[in-house]
Amino acid sequence: METPEPATPAENEFTPDEIRGDFPILGDIVYLDNAATSFSPEPVVEALVEFEHRYRANVGRGVHRLTRIATQRYWHAHEKVARFIGGEAGVTVFTKNATDAINMVAQGLSWKPGDRVVTTILEHHSNLLPWRALAKQGVALDVIGIDADYSLDLAALEETLAGGAVRLVTVTHASNVLGVTTPVEEIARLCREHGALFLVDGAQSLPHMPVDVSSLGCDFLCFAGHKMFGPTGTGVLWMRDLLLESPTLGGGMVASVTAEGYEPAEGYQRYEAGTPNIGGGIALGVAVDYLSAIGMERVHRHEERLTARLIEGLSAIDGVTVYAGRRPGARIGVVSFTLDGVHPQEAAQMLDEDADILVRSGHHCCQPLMEHLNLPEGTVRASMAAFTTEHEIDLLIAAVGEISRGR
Repeated sequence: METPEPATPAENEFTPDEIRGDFPILGDIVYLDNAATSFSPEPVVEALVEFEHRYRANVGRGVHRLTRIATQRYWHAHEKVARFIGGEAGVTVFTKNATDAINMVAQGLSWKPGDRVVTTILEHHSNLLPWRALAKQGVALDVIGIDADYSLDLAALEETLAGGAVRLVTVTHASNVLGVTTPVEEIARLCREHGALFLVDGAQSLPHMPVDVSSLGCDFLCFAGHKMFGPTGTGVLWMRDLLLESPTLGGGMVASVTAEGYEPAEGYQRYEAGTPNIGGGIALGVAVDYLSAIGMERVHRHEERLTARLIEGLSAIDGVTVYAGRRPGARIGVVSFTLDGVHPQEAAQMLDEDADILVRSGHHCCQPLMEHLNLPEGTVRASMAAFTTEHEIDLLIAAVGEISRGR
């Protein structure tokens, strides 16, 4: 299948029918678990197959024709991803996933006792545990809370920064539980004023909205390929400059080696030791092309309409409590909810078995947030993608209504 033609301002609003044919896995299911992982369209799958069938070879090593093709396409995929996030001036490193990228930052900075890291109660465990582990090096972790509308307590953040010794602030761009987005531009300004580095976890925002690192003002941005139509086992760490020591050493990340030492390579290569996921990286570049052709602003507007529809529909059902951002333009297509008297796992199983609707249930790797919200059993979570339709949202609302009436 062909990648869709690039969007122009004169075109109509995006409709999922433009792309659903590229996702044969959808079949007869209603897939609403995209915050966990999304699907890959045919052009991405074809890119993986082409690598395996036509030019599988290592990159940056050798001069034969296959390695030249693989190296050029792998390098070009880095360029595509950098352009997608407006990060051409920085360093774009391919990783296994967003978790891997965050750990690279945690392990690549030089820490000393008394340093502080600041994060938030909204974070996925992947943006919490690496910083907790730094306690062994004498690094303290401060966790910023949220207000009643789920917005970050920026006053508390500023007060914490003013206290000094903060080396890094690390914040999710969008919550994988509540769907709320965070004011990363304002946080970046506060970090600059107080001399702190700033990491943005973009795992949930990149698939759903335009993201430009020059506008964000961050020092690091990480995200996962598998949530944005790319293959599993792919992720990205973008950094403003060569700010980290490489936590992994080996072949491919050096310019030269002597018996006495080594000189690391310039650019992304110094952070990609060993043989990388070459086919996955190339296919991630194709996924970025695919999303760019649709237009991320069109995707965001489409998902905002669906989000509003879902929140309104679920909120009207007796016994359903919705946990989601209520401000249009400050949220993504992630909506959590609970049903009185029905365990979230039971509800998710009923939706799957009775209505062919696939959602997520549980704590969503955000147990501190669930404790803060007093939700020991977690929630049911519906999360959208560009291919999600209004009809699918209506099917979910109707199915939840049936479960509620049968309590």
